[in-house]
Amino acid sequence: MDTVNTNPNPMEGIVLKTNLKQEVYRKTIGSFEMLKEVLKELAEEYREILKDKVEDHVLPVYQEKGLFEAEFKIGGDLLIFSMHSNVFVFNREHPIWKLDYTKANPTNSYCGVFNIYNFLADSFKYNRIEDLGYLIARIFVNRENHFFVEGKRQSSEVVKDFGNDELTKEYLKEIIETAVQYAIEFDLLVPPYDQVKIATVDQMYAEINHSKIQTGKRLGFKFNSDDI
Repeated sequence: MDTVNTNPNPMEGIVLKTNLKQEVYRKTIGSFEMLKEVLKELAEEYREILKDKVEDHVLPVYQEKGLFEAEFKIGGDLLIFSMHSNVFVFNREHPIWKLDYTKANPTNSYCGVFNIYNFLADSFKYNRIEDLGYLIARIFVNRENHFFVEGKRQSSEVVKDFGNDELTKEYLKEIIETAVQYAIEFDLLVPPYDQVKIATVDQMYAEINHSKIQTGKRLGFKFNSDDI
C-alpha cells in the first residue's frame, strides 16, 4: 500500500519561515526607530527640567550609535539600548505559550528584542574594558506590533497582555523612564575587601592612569537581589 506524504514541501516551509522572520525584523526595526525618537524627546525634556538645577556635564545626553544601538547618558550612568538583529522564539516552558493569542497562531510568538544595559559612564570615558554592565530590561515585539517587557521594576505580569498591547511611544516612554529611574537608584557599592586586596602591576599602572581597576555597580554582590 502506498503511504500518503503528509509533510509539507520543505521549500514551502523555508519560504513561510523566511517571510515570517523578515516581517518580524521589519516591525522590530520600525519599533526601534520609534524608541530612538522617545529617547531623544526624553533627553530634551529632562535637560529643560534640570538645566538650572544640576551642572551641565550631568545633564542627559542622547546619542544614536547606528541602526541597532542608541545611548542615553544621565549623570554617571549610561544606558545602552541595543536591538538584536535576529528573530527569536521561546522555549516550551515560557508563559507565552499559555496565552490564547499564541495557541491560536504560534507564529505570533516570533519576536525581535531590544536590550537595555546599564553601565557606568566612566567605564567608556576611560576605556575600562573589564568593567561590568547589567541587563536591566528587554522588550519583545512581534510582527503585529504586540509586545511585552521583562526587567527590573517593569511589569510583574510579564506576558499577560501580550495579545492585546501594541507598542506605542507612550508605552516606550514608560518603560524607558522605569529603566532610567532604576539605573539612577542602583548605586555603586564598594567591592568586598578580599576581592580587591591583590592587584597586578598592570592593574596598578592602569589605576594610576585612568582608574581602570575593574568596576561594576554590584561587583562581588548578587545582582538578582538588588531590585528593591
